[in-house]
Amino acid sequence: MDLNRITHSIILFFLFNGTRRANYIRRKKLFYRIGENCMIQFYKLPLYPRLISFGDNVRIASNVTFITHDVIHNMFNNMENVTKYSENVGCIEIGDNVFVGANTIILPDVKIGSNIVIGAGSIVNKDILDSGVYVGTPVKYICTIDKLKDKRKENPLLEYNKGSLANESVDNLWKTFLQKRKQ
Repeated sequence: MDLNRITHSIILFFLFNGTRRANYIRRKKLFYRIGENCMIQFYKLPLYPRLISFGDNVRIASNVTFITHDVIHNMFNNMENVTKYSENVGCIEIGDNVFVGANTIILPDVKIGSNIVIGAGSIVNKDILDSGVYVGTPVKYICTIDKLKDKRKENPLLEYNKGSLANESVDNLWKTFLQKRKQ
C-alpha cells in the first residue's frame, strides 16, 4: 500500500460521517467520479480508486470491498519463471440511487445501473442494469424496488435521542421481535 493511499485511508477513518467521507473523496478526486448526496461507510481506500465511479444518491454500507484488480499474474509469472502475464484490471461503475449492503464484494469490470439495492453479503460478478433488489453469491434478482419500498413503509417510524434510538423505540422493537417468535 503506497503512502498516499495510507494517508487517505487514515483521514477517511477519522471522518466519522459517511457523507463527509464521500465529500472528501469527491474533493480530493480520489475516484473517477462521485456524484452528489453520497454516503460511504468504508474507511480503506481500494487499490486503483480512479477506476471507480459513483452516480448521485449512492449509499455504501460498512466493509464493502471494491476489487479493481487481481494478482493472479504474479502466480503465473512465478510458475513459469517469466514475465509474460499482466495484471487483470477493470473499472467499477455505480449509477444513481443505489444502496450496497454491508460486506458486499464488487468485482472488476462491473456496472451497476440506477435504482438498485444490493443486499448485504452479496458478490457482484456481472453487470446489473435493471432496477430492482438483488441478493446472493452471485447476486440474483429478488424483487422490484417498489415492492421493497412498500414493505419498508409498514415499518413504524423510530424516535431518536441524540443520535441513538430512544428508549421507547428500543422497547417497541424488542416487543415486535419477540411477538414474531411466539407465533
